[in-house]
Amino acid sequence: MKRNMSNVDRIIRAALAAVFAYLYFSGIVPGVLGVVLVVLGAVFLLTSFIAFCPLYLPFKISTYRKG
Repeated sequence: MKRNMSNVDRIIRAALAAVFAYLYFSGIVPGVLGVVLVVLGAVFLLTSFIAFCPLYLPFKISTYRKG
Protein backbone atom coordinates (compact mmCIF):
# COMPACT_ATOMS: atom_id res chain seq x y z
CA MET A 1 0.00 0.00 0.00
CA LYS A 2 1.37 3.31 -1.07
CA ARG A 3 0.77 6.28 1.23
CA ASN A 4 -1.92 8.61 -0.11
CA MET A 5 -2.83 10.73 2.93
CA SER A 6 -1.13 13.85 4.23
CA ASN A 7 -0.52 14.48 7.92
CA VAL A 8 -3.31 17.08 7.97
CA ASP A 9 -5.73 14.53 6.51
CA ARG A 10 -4.64 11.99 9.14
CA ILE A 11 -5.10 14.46 12.01
CA ILE A 12 -8.57 15.44 10.80
CA ARG A 13 -9.62 11.78 10.57
CA ALA A 14 -8.31 11.01 14.06
CA ALA A 15 -10.10 14.06 15.46
CA LEU A 16 -13.36 13.04 13.79
CA ALA A 17 -12.99 9.53 15.21
CA ALA A 18 -12.59 11.02 18.69
CA VAL A 19 -15.67 13.21 18.21
CA PHE A 20 -17.73 10.24 16.99
CA ALA A 21 -16.63 8.16 19.98
CA TYR A 22 -17.50 10.99 22.37
CA LEU A 23 -20.94 11.45 20.84
CA TYR A 24 -21.74 7.75 21.19
CA PHE A 25 -20.23 7.01 24.59
CA SER A 26 -21.66 10.14 26.20
CA GLY A 27 -25.13 9.12 25.03
CA ILE A 28 -25.70 12.11 22.76
CA VAL A 29 -26.18 9.88 19.69
CA PRO A 30 -27.61 6.52 20.82
CA GLY A 31 -28.86 3.50 18.91
CA VAL A 32 -28.08 2.45 15.39
CA LEU A 33 -26.83 5.87 14.32
CA GLY A 34 -24.40 5.86 17.25
CA VAL A 35 -23.07 2.44 16.31
CA VAL A 36 -22.65 3.58 12.69
CA LEU A 37 -20.66 6.58 13.92
CA VAL A 38 -18.42 4.36 16.06
CA VAL A 39 -17.74 2.02 13.13
CA LEU A 40 -17.03 4.97 10.85
CA GLY A 41 -14.75 6.42 13.52
CA ALA A 42 -12.88 3.12 13.74
CA VAL A 43 -12.36 3.13 9.98
CA PHE A 44 -11.15 6.75 10.14
CA LEU A 45 -8.74 5.88 12.94
CA LEU A 46 -7.39 2.83 11.11
CA THR A 47 -6.85 4.73 7.86
CA SER A 48 -5.16 7.57 9.72
CA PHE A 49 -2.72 5.12 11.34
CA ILE A 50 -1.75 3.44 8.07
CA ALA A 51 -1.86 6.71 6.03
CA PHE A 52 -3.77 4.96 3.26
CA CYS A 53 -7.38 5.39 2.18
CA PRO A 54 -8.71 2.73 -0.22
CA LEU A 55 -11.54 5.02 -1.37
CA TYR A 56 -8.98 7.45 -2.77
CA LEU A 57 -7.69 4.86 -5.28
CA PRO A 58 -10.59 4.71 -7.78
CA PHE A 59 -10.69 8.52 -7.92
CA LYS A 60 -6.89 8.85 -8.09
CA ILE A 61 -6.88 11.21 -5.09
CA SER A 62 -3.79 11.74 -3.01
CA THR A 63 -3.36 14.41 -0.35
CA TYR A 64 0.20 13.27 0.30
CA ARG A 65 2.90 15.42 -1.21
CA LYS A 66 6.39 14.01 -1.23
CA GLY A 67 8.60 16.60 0.32
